[in-house]
Amino acid sequence: MLLLFLAFIGSHAFNSWVDRTELPVTLAETSTEIRDRNGALLRAYPVGTGIWRLAVHPDQVDPEYLTMLVRYEDKRFWSHSGVDLRAMARAVGQAVWNGRAVSGGSTLTMQVARLLEDGSTGRWSGKLRQARLALALERQLTKQQILTLYLTHAPYGGNLEGIRAATLAWFGKEPNRLTPSESALLVALPQSPERRRPDRAVETAQRARDRVLVRMAGQQVIDDEEMMVAQRAPVPRQMLPFAQLAPHLSDRMRAEDPTTTQIDLTVDAGVQERMEQLLHNAAQQGGAQMSAALIVADVQTGDILTSVGSPGYRDGSRLGYVDMTQALRSPGSTLKPLIYGLAFDQGLVHPESLIHDGPVNFDGYAPQNFDGEFRGDLRVREALQQSRNIPVVKLTNELGAPRIMAALRRAGATPKLPGGVPGLAIALGGVGVSLQDLVQLYAGLGAGGQGPVLRLRLDAELQNQGRLISDVAAWQVMDILRGLAPPPGARAGVLAYKTGTSYGHRDAWALGWDGRHVIGVWVGRADGTPVPGVFGGSLAAPVLFEAFGRLKPEFEPLPPPPPATLIVSSAELPQPLRRFRPRTAAFEEPAGAPQLLFPPNGARLALRDGPLTLKLRGGAAPFLVLANGLPVAQGQHLREFEIPNPGQGFSALVVVDSEGQSARTRVRVE
Repeated sequence: MLLLFLAFIGSHAFNSWVDRTELPVTLAETSTEIRDRNGALLRAYPVGTGIWRLAVHPDQVDPEYLTMLVRYEDKRFWSHSGVDLRAMARAVGQAVWNGRAVSGGSTLTMQVARLLEDGSTGRWSGKLRQARLALALERQLTKQQILTLYLTHAPYGGNLEGIRAATLAWFGKEPNRLTPSESALLVALPQSPERRRPDRAVETAQRARDRVLVRMAGQQVIDDEEMMVAQRAPVPRQMLPFAQLAPHLSDRMRAEDPTTTQIDLTVDAGVQERMEQLLHNAAQQGGAQMSAALIVADVQTGDILTSVGSPGYRDGSRLGYVDMTQALRSPGSTLKPLIYGLAFDQGLVHPESLIHDGPVNFDGYAPQNFDGEFRGDLRVREALQQSRNIPVVKLTNELGAPRIMAALRRAGATPKLPGGVPGLAIALGGVGVSLQDLVQLYAGLGAGGQGPVLRLRLDAELQNQGRLISDVAAWQVMDILRGLAPPPGARAGVLAYKTGTSYGHRDAWALGWDGRHVIGVWVGRADGTPVPGVFGGSLAAPVLFEAFGRLKPEFEPLPPPPPATLIVSSAELPQPLRRFRPRTAAFEEPAGAPQLLFPPNGARLALRDGPLTLKLRGGAAPFLVLANGLPVAQGQHLREFEIPNPGQGFSALVVVDSEGQSARTRVRVE
């Protein structure tokens, strides 16, 4: 009876001793992870002083590895209460018999206790502390939770902690599927992580791995054939770098949500990697300071599949740390499709309407074409395809610049005006927008005039942007843009795209879409300095078409026209739509067009060095005269006057009256 009482008192004291144990923090900080749409790691951030420690659960780990771990380190893990007395007695007996430690008696729970406290393993006082802490842990945590702590904290050499950091660094993959050779190495490493590091002591690491394999074969965890194949497998000789895909985007997402340790993005890691390589190659060809950026988005869902902020995140010569998908730049001509779409909706023009490309002056603002020449009358379709400046400024004047700014904001863009008040110059790039803004705009055009709001996080709500233009106007814009000639070697008619070049050759743009995806490309220098000779068509457009080729094997077909679309020739249009005129004159009867009485078409003139006399009939003065696309006379009110000699050879003469009506003739000067 006395013995039972003493046993009870001893048991009570022991339990009180265990219960009074002060537990260390078990919720350790783990690396912030940025993951792609399929759960693949895009980027991770180290914790503390550069430790790689990634969150993990046993369900994410290869079951065969877990079996090896338990059978090798702690075969009674699932049944003991934190301390394996049989294993400890065996270890003590072997130590006494051999005069040195032959085997360890530590359980996995005791190892977790040591890892949590960063304690020693050799002294008996340390062992006693680990045993006490292990018993306390077993009373407060489940076996799965204890195993999770081991898988999170076990050391694998250098600054690697935890099974996920180990498999990513040594094998370049997640731990969900491991070979017997890999599993055995990972079982062996935590016992002596620095002495057995494969990159520093490959033979030591191999011998430790092979000992695990031999024991596992002896316990029939693997068969002899598997053991021999695993022993022949090479041990990794270097530590692999952690993934750093989409570094600019990852930094931005982490800064926006610094408390979240796992952020799942809409990005596709495979596509991201291919596009990063594409931009790296393109920038290498452009010179040491050239930068570039690219975004790929799904027109139907709004998911951004790729966001490349620069060709090299750590390339200082290119200012690679600057995220050029977010930088405010001049869009050049890339807003023209929106302006034409708004004009179609307002009934100002139709793709087959005529519009005049000639000198204009809007209260002192006299825009010029990029090439400095004028084309006279041409169809609206041709004006957009040729990216003429005068016609789009005329349309902007009729629409009003605030309407265009409002449409940009409906698209989800955040345009910035240098002076705060929108003017006609926005049609030619006089506004600051980002590449992401433009991709958002083109996603709306590609989705029939109203597309989804672009999103980067999988947990973001799916939303639609405000309607930009009607489905008919969006299709008309698309039909015009797919008629642009593609870069050399690329297929024609499969992509609706537009290029742009900002003033001073600072920015080269190319944006386009097919039936499913939209891609935007920017090329230039991050510091905004000019790049002589850079053009969107020659530099950015080839990257755009190659990006579509790397995205998928085939272009997806562009949509057919909506039922309400008016598809006719210029001559079949209603009278008010045959030619663009200011809204105030839209329904007035046109005055008689001017006629060139002299020189007649096809005339051969012997002028030597003298001027050329023109004779007109009809038309509304004043008159403008173009010779070979260049103005040679302006403000003429007479119907007979002289112009400078156009020079020997053939010349095309165009006379334009004040209402935009014109007459043409072609002569040969001898």
